[in-house]
Amino acid sequence: MGLLDTPVDPLEFTCPRCHAQVTETYYGPCTDCRGELRLKFQGEGREVAVAEYVPKMNVTPNAVALKDD
Repeated sequence: MGLLDTPVDPLEFTCPRCHAQVTETYYGPCTDCRGELRLKFQGEGREVAVAEYVPKMNVTPNAVALKDD
């Protein structure tokens, strides 16, 4: 059993956003505040057109074979 698999006891604290007394697993905004924040800052996905990638050729592939001794 690893460190992340260890059960965590719920904490009792005051929500830093709405100042309500809550019991949560981790410190931070309460469940209700997290739901409100997700709705308020919800992003929308969109398609982005990107030009086809063409690698830059600094050296020709046959530069060694064409080299005169």
